[in-house]
Amino acid sequence: MSDPILSIRGLYKAYDQNLVLRNINLDVAEHEVICLIGASGCGKSTLLRCINLLEEVNAGAIVLDGMPISSDAPNLNRIRQRVGMVFQSFNLFPHMTVIDNVTLAPRKVLGVKRSEAESAGLALLDRFGLVDKAREYPDRLSGGQQQRVAIIRALALQPQVLLLDEVTSALDPEMVGEVLEIIAELKHLGMTMLLATHQMAFARQIADRVAFLDAGVILEIGSPEEIFTNPREPRTRQFLERIIGAEPGGALPVTATH
Repeated sequence: MSDPILSIRGLYKAYDQNLVLRNINLDVAEHEVICLIGASGCGKSTLLRCINLLEEVNAGAIVLDGMPISSDAPNLNRIRQRVGMVFQSFNLFPHMTVIDNVTLAPRKVLGVKRSEAESAGLALLDRFGLVDKAREYPDRLSGGQQQRVAIIRALALQPQVLLLDEVTSALDPEMVGEVLEIIAELKHLGMTMLLATHQMAFARQIADRVAFLDAGVILEIGSPEEIFTNPREPRTRQFLERIIGAEPGGALPVTATH
């Protein structure tokens, strides 16, 4: 097996006396999609924020493409160019058009000329069905369209790894599908992704592996079939029964425990 594109070893994160992540160990292979699942507050979002260096870890190591990275590195923007992140709330600049939102980072971080950045940005918008919105402002777009623009903005920096933090949680149900569709397209294109999600059916469909977090620990990790059909841990089964059973027409795919 080739070396992982992203490797996390012994990661701990605490806020004051509250230990949020405990001894996280995770390898992500190039082109792999890993879905992080678990109850709210289990540490999924904090883990993504640590990987993107938005949070300073208390202990442990994060290695990207063979190089250790940390929040005190002098070239944070360059590192974040390689590890893109999309948030729950779209975080688009409201005073800037869609194309300006998409091209800002390539121009400021990578020094790309405006004309070149716009050409590449328009090509991305076209690929994902939003080129007709290029000159619009974010408040003229639906929530689903805004989140798709946020994903495209992250892609404009050509990251090696894309982190997605509950990117459908702020959307109306009818808008969720269009965002999940763009993520499925990115998987098809070979993008390496780490997703925190409550969308169990989507996680089962798109993930190469699923990691279940509980109280700041990766309690178990495996293929979607292993996690959703035959989890090892009683806590994983309990979580899935509650979440999947609450979904409309939810039928429990979990059939056995050890």
